Amino acid sequence: MSSGTLSEQEKQQREDLVRRREAVQIRQSQISTDERESQKRLHWMRCPKCGSELAEVQFRNVKVDKCFACNGVFLDDGELEQLTGKPGWIESMLRFFKS
Repeated sequence: MSSGTLSEQEKQQREDLVRRREAVQIRQSQISTDERESQKRLHWMRCPKCGSELAEVQFRNVKVDKCFACNGVFLDDGELEQLTGKPGWIESMLRFFKS
């Protein structure tokens, strides 16, 4: 198998992600604007793991969300791509966020 060819498992995983994304989009479209705003107020800048408040931390010119309660680090859409384009980012992130 060449490096450019996806395995059957990878194809299935991608198809599953597409189905999941579409299902979420359908559910979101069925939620009223008021309910969506209510959810946003409840969850905005809250850790998805432990529920504590998140803090924005500057890391390599990207603002990432850090939970100081459970030490989780969370990225918004596009931030992973911004970081992965920079050599040594994994090692730098591990050193930067080491608890």
